[in-house]
Amino acid sequence: MLKVLLVDDEMFVRMGLRSLIDWESLGYEVCGEAENGEEAYAEIERLDPDLVITDIRMPVLDGLGLIRRAAEELLSPPSFVIISGYHDFHYAQKALRYAVQDYLLKPVDDEEMEDTLKKLAAKLSMRRLSRKKGEALSSGASSALEMLIRGSVRQEDAPQVASVLGMEKASRFTYAIIGMQKPPESAEEKESLAGRLASSVRSVLGGTAGELPIVEQPPGLYGLLIDASRLEASGRTLEDFLYLLQRELTRSAGLPVVLYAGRTVDRITEVEASYRTACEALLYQYAEDGRPVIAYESVQGTPLSYFDIEPRLYAQLLEHLEENRLEACLRTLDEMLGQFKTKRLAPSAVAGSVTRCVIDIVNVIWGMDGEENSLRTLPGMMEWQDRQGGLGVLRERFAAFLTEASDYISRLRKEQTKGGIEKIRKFIEAHYMENISLKTIAAKFFMNPVYLGQLFRKTYGVYFNDFLLGIRVGEAKKLLRQTDLRMYEVADKVGFQNADYFVTQFEKLEGVTPTEYRNKLIGKA
Repeated sequence: MLKVLLVDDEMFVRMGLRSLIDWESLGYEVCGEAENGEEAYAEIERLDPDLVITDIRMPVLDGLGLIRRAAEELLSPPSFVIISGYHDFHYAQKALRYAVQDYLLKPVDDEEMEDTLKKLAAKLSMRRLSRKKGEALSSGASSALEMLIRGSVRQEDAPQVASVLGMEKASRFTYAIIGMQKPPESAEEKESLAGRLASSVRSVLGGTAGELPIVEQPPGLYGLLIDASRLEASGRTLEDFLYLLQRELTRSAGLPVVLYAGRTVDRITEVEASYRTACEALLYQYAEDGRPVIAYESVQGTPLSYFDIEPRLYAQLLEHLEENRLEACLRTLDEMLGQFKTKRLAPSAVAGSVTRCVIDIVNVIWGMDGEENSLRTLPGMMEWQDRQGGLGVLRERFAAFLTEASDYISRLRKEQTKGGIEKIRKFIEAHYMENISLKTIAAKFFMNPVYLGQLFRKTYGVYFNDFLLGIRVGEAKKLLRQTDLRMYEVADKVGFQNADYFVTQFEKLEGVTPTEYRNKLIGKA
């Protein structure tokens, strides 16, 4: 059984995780719990779990601090899965360099968690085998590459690992990350894509070149170790190879591909450094958007911005959205995306800007008594960064989200308008006896009198004055039937300032005068 450590400062969350999942049927056992990062680190050293499921925000030592410490201090750190609220989803990008396996949103969905655990089971089992002395060769090329990027290969084991990778004669190594614009969804699509990618690499290199492991990292990213010394021997530069490989990968994948190349290292045990610098190059995916190859050497030392875009764009986007001006809204979106690139924003800054926009839009919907869960595109917006892709992919998702949000806000406004006219009708029914008019009511409800009159007729099929007269005459008839009040008293009680005008309007509506109406009732009695 694979051992799992649960880490969360909320006891009920840990209890929920224990009871939510049928751990045994998935091949896992919960070996322990911890309520903060410091306590979790001690438990990791004591229990040696295969997987740690941890929250991000915790006292003493938070989740990212725990992951960083384990990666830097432990010879063979466990795998990690992060769970947290969606407002913290941009923190997952920071954990990318520490090879976090997945990032799940609270409240945790049991099917999503089980799916994650099923995907990890084979990888964790293979990793456990590779951690045992003398069994590194049995875990395959992909596992060997994973051991390299985690820095867990000892110098004495280096020749064997190189043999597994088919790189016994290699003396220089470059780790590259293949970024897919639209990553595959199903396991079959992923397997097919990995095969096509490996085939493309062989085609460019010429010959076989070992097993050529293609290791999937977060969705949309694939890792590849390149024998740089072989390229140099053939007279080709690494840069030429990367551009040629990018074109071939784009052709075979049928989608735009971006390559992020790390620093070339001289020992296979230093591949972890090449991997980390490839992850550094990945941070430039928006600042260098449009470039097919982003090498660490070309961006090293180039500053990235962690500040915000112009504040006016947020207000402008919301204003256009609330005014149902979708085209103007999309133009503002394009201006925002342009600033992501021109201001050279880091992924965390881009994530912060996108999160702010999404939260502002959700707040508008809440303010109109709407439900954000009605937006089918919202989950895609919250997980867009996990799916990778450049500004083009972000633009596609964001535009779909804005289009749906604009339509939903428009429908909410119609419902609000209908609710508003209902409030006005109820106000008239409660204050008909007072000196009210279309003009005074429009002023009370901050509306244009002409618009209110049109809206009233459209909603109820009758003019405002006729509606008010109908209520007053109906109440007058009731008083005539139930009391012996004089005509001027009845007129005053139902809102007529002039008794003669009351008689005229009553006769106009009922065909008889108020006196004749009462006398008929008396005669029948």
